[in-house]
Amino acid sequence: MSLYEKIINKEEKISLIGLGYVGMPIAVAFAKKVDVIGFDLNSDKIAQYKNGIDPTNEVGDKAIKQTTVEFTSDEKRLQEAKFHIVAVPTPVKADKTPDLSPVEGASIIIGRNLTKGSIVVYESTVYPGVTEDICIPILEKGSGLKCGVDFKVGYSPERINPGDNVHRLENITKIVSGMDKESLEEIAKVYELVVEAGVHRASSIKVAEAAKVVENSQRDINIAFMNELAMVFDKMNIDTQEVIEAMNTKWNALKFYPGLVGGHCIGVDPYYFIYEAEKLGYHSQIILSGRKINDGMGEFVADAIIKQLILANKIVKQAKVVILGITFKENCPDTRNSKVYDIIKYLNEYGIKPIIVDPQADPTDAKREYGVDLVPFDMINDADCIVFAVAHNEFKDMTIESIDGLFGEFPNEEKVIVDVKGILDKNELEKQEYSYWRL
Repeated sequence: MSLYEKIINKEEKISLIGLGYVGMPIAVAFAKKVDVIGFDLNSDKIAQYKNGIDPTNEVGDKAIKQTTVEFTSDEKRLQEAKFHIVAVPTPVKADKTPDLSPVEGASIIIGRNLTKGSIVVYESTVYPGVTEDICIPILEKGSGLKCGVDFKVGYSPERINPGDNVHRLENITKIVSGMDKESLEEIAKVYELVVEAGVHRASSIKVAEAAKVVENSQRDINIAFMNELAMVFDKMNIDTQEVIEAMNTKWNALKFYPGLVGGHCIGVDPYYFIYEAEKLGYHSQIILSGRKINDGMGEFVADAIIKQLILANKIVKQAKVVILGITFKENCPDTRNSKVYDIIKYLNEYGIKPIIVDPQADPTDAKREYGVDLVPFDMINDADCIVFAVAHNEFKDMTIESIDGLFGEFPNEEKVIVDVKGILDKNELEKQEYSYWRL
């Protein structure tokens, strides 16, 4: 009997290592079909899951309460599983080189709890070669087992889009790969249990690893192009959003928009590709240039804020600036690698200490990662400038009257609104003579 058959007959279990924005939804999805152990080193997170709380908002508290996932921070429980899925983050270091310590740490834990006949599948984003050249030796050393003989390995890049209720695990085609034909088919069959859109069988693990970093690098480059246009159009006094609206009337327009590019995928993955390319003697031209443009957008927006304050006759150092949003994207509580902090940092250089409002973000996370204290909406008043940095639904639903209530008592032309995401009605705001700028 194959491992797949044992799993569907509930004779063997699947384990998820890393229960964040990616791992937890995968665990919950599989638990609807088979037995699942959900492991994470963070005991506080495990306690929340056991109490039916979803801190990621990816599946919701109700789904967490109803799931049969066995949440644990006890690594020995992994010995009960034969199919292991690794979904830990892979960030970059301060020098923009890959930080593989989370995936290496996960491999160490799995290695010392690995049993014969197991399959280990990595979902964490890495550059081509990491799974086979780095992870397999760690698994072998920790377990004393031989890869290809006692256990098999595969790679299936995560494609979950945090905060997206449309593109979910179930309806996104899943890339799968294995170290040989046998493992590839086993891995494909297991994922087909939950991925309704089907799977794409990559010819090798390296192809699957490369596909992940390339698909995010492609998006990064396209957004960088729009960001560069936005900077040029700002000098030309041309509204970028209006240009894009006109351009998108063509059937093959790509419909990318300028913006802040952070998070743990698009803002990170290109550096993994660049790193491996440089090790092989190739210095990236396009990808690295795109990253530099996108990494500089926080400073560009901060400069725009300063310019608008000056044009509105504000004393810059005394200006009360309120930033709406600190997460890396809309309708998601994840604050990791948020480029909004770049805006805050550059404003600090001008002596401005902005007030940060974000109903989606965890105040503890914001304080730990960026040293900022989140302030509730009802404490905002007398603002000189409101910056819409993230397109949360709470911000998109604001009326002009509610926005106006955040400002001080002065003429509209002295009320500065900076719309990074282009979510407000430009014509209506300009009609009422607000000082309005958008990216």
